[in-house]
Amino acid sequence: MTINVGCIVGSTSSQSINRKMMNGLIEIERGRDTGDVLDFHDISIRNLPLYDYELDDDFPPAAVALKEAIGRSDALIVATPEYNRSIPGPLKNAIDWASRPYGENSFGGKPVGIIGASVGAVGTAAAQQHLRNILAYLDAPTLGQPEVFVQFTEDRFAPDGSVVDASTREFLSDWLSAYREWVGRFVRTTVG
Repeated sequence: MTINVGCIVGSTSSQSINRKMMNGLIEIERGRDTGDVLDFHDISIRNLPLYDYELDDDFPPAAVALKEAIGRSDALIVATPEYNRSIPGPLKNAIDWASRPYGENSFGGKPVGIIGASVGAVGTAAAQQHLRNILAYLDAPTLGQPEVFVQFTEDRFAPDGSVVDASTREFLSDWLSAYREWVGRFVRTTVG
């Protein structure tokens, strides 16, 4: 079975370490021979205007594209940076667009895996907890264990995001296995 996974990176920076980590994660998955296939596609949040409820009846094209991309996804992975002990503004803005207008929440029932990298030793623990709270309110189940709090360093990641450290590669590979198994239960329930 092919599982269509939408990938949202919570930073709009072209040099985002979370984008690099997402690329590394995808590269690991593509090199594995497993049962279900995770087919990744990027869901950009870069061109979204600030959310404005006055536009609920006339969504801008970038917000329509976001909602449609989430809707086409069987599951999501969100890579969030941590800004001031929470999620970045662009990610919260994207979530607000995707969950509106009232009654048209694109996240409802969509399984989400959360990952995050930081140059700091604790990774993105606080941001991920805030994101879990937001997604819980939006009725989007999140993978509880294992959690991915990665310190992004030169000895773990190449400049392009390739994972060069064997233990980090194994850790992310194990997370992918847990994610695939967990998401498969949701997808099989909705398909079968």
